[in-house]
Amino acid sequence: MSGQDSFAGEAIPDGPDPNTDPYQLDVSAIREPPQTLRGALPYLGPGFILSASIVGSGELIATTIVGAKAGFVLMWFIIFSCLIKVAVQIEFGKHAISSGESTMAALNNLPGPRLGNANWSIWTWLLLMALKMLQVGGIVGGVVLALEEFFPSLREMPVRAITAYAVAASVSLLVFRGHYLLIEKASLLMIGGFTLFTLASVCVLQTTDLAISRGEFISGLIPNIPAEAAILLVAIGAFGITGVGGDEIMAYNYWLLEKGYARYTGPRDDSPQWEMRAKGWIRVMYWDATLAMLAYTAMTVMFYLLGAAILNRQGLVPEDNQLIATLGNMYTQSLGPWARTVYVIGAVVVLYSTLFAALAAWTRMFSDAFARVGLYRFENERSRLWWIGLLAWVIPFGWATLFLLTGKPALMVILGGIATVVILLIVVFAAIFFRYRKLDQRLLPTRFYDATLWVSAIAIVVVAAFLAFQTAHLAFQTVTKLIGE
Repeated sequence: MSGQDSFAGEAIPDGPDPNTDPYQLDVSAIREPPQTLRGALPYLGPGFILSASIVGSGELIATTIVGAKAGFVLMWFIIFSCLIKVAVQIEFGKHAISSGESTMAALNNLPGPRLGNANWSIWTWLLLMALKMLQVGGIVGGVVLALEEFFPSLREMPVRAITAYAVAASVSLLVFRGHYLLIEKASLLMIGGFTLFTLASVCVLQTTDLAISRGEFISGLIPNIPAEAAILLVAIGAFGITGVGGDEIMAYNYWLLEKGYARYTGPRDDSPQWEMRAKGWIRVMYWDATLAMLAYTAMTVMFYLLGAAILNRQGLVPEDNQLIATLGNMYTQSLGPWARTVYVIGAVVVLYSTLFAALAAWTRMFSDAFARVGLYRFENERSRLWWIGLLAWVIPFGWATLFLLTGKPALMVILGGIATVVILLIVVFAAIFFRYRKLDQRLLPTRFYDATLWVSAIAIVVVAAFLAFQTAHLAFQTVTKLIGE
């Protein structure tokens, strides 16, 4: 379909031109923004990719672990973790659309010390991502364990190692030369089917002896904090990876740029036309982020309810090599034994979608970070694509290796979530800086928006502080116990 065709009176996009560089602004790429939600629908998509990366580690694993351990009592906290971070995500997106800067280019302009060419925030992010490697390594492990449900012979070494590296290599092949449109469409396809399957499971659950009562559901919406420190740490780890995590907020800008929002807005100038375009494409981004939030929040609640209603009541906690088998109980006990096969297929798809979306984002973020450190120029498209292609092979190899060395995918995911909480602190600092030091005065938001941004920022800081306190407390108890022995 041509870009000149109409959709409700507005132009329908062909999508970003793969032959143009989305990280370079040019007046020839300027496009007027749609004025209605219906007209904006063809331009949505970055949020789909975020949803694909969120659903596997955050929803399928971390959320159900919290539900299995805490019951219904922490459902409010999981919902809160999905809703509260969107304002920070939107602030990052506004900066990308109005400036055309990639995430690392924007972070490189933050105040504070520098080491060589790069800002402290980029070096800190690189260090934290070493721990984040564990999280996605756990997702590779989840895919391997799901495949082993079909083929038990894969459980023995060295066959398990071959399987893990084969899974990693298959993701590399998809991302190695994958342009934005392939990533967007594949992400949407992967999560759609499993979402419908999970919704059916929740509905059928209500016809069984494990049905969720109205009182249980309402109790989960009332803020309440369990006394067990171990459960709190798991919940806070889940806070980092349910909804948009720090790394997903950072990745969102790349998808906005590659979708074309900044190029459609054009280089910043003093004209009222630029102001109207910027406000229009930021409005489209609002729709994209909001619809994605509604989708992954609904998915989060469904996973949590299944974990609390089925796993918690039976004292089952997904962990180690029984991760996928235990999670499968959520479906077999709601839909029946036949559902295990469908569930395992669905688990492979949803976990694989996380690997796919995460690798697509990480190749861009790492290549951008390496450029800011001084290894090459990110603005050089040929060099950038070479680095993205190289990292598409190196990163999955690291994920698979960590899984094989650790062998505890559930723990790996939670540890990665804790690192994400720390990354969120960098993201919050950057979002506040963008809002009050970089935002064009013509794009100033409402007071309600500012209040939401500050509530989001404060909540993230409080959770991070609580995480630090609980971690230190547990470490002190462990050391004291060792000394006593």
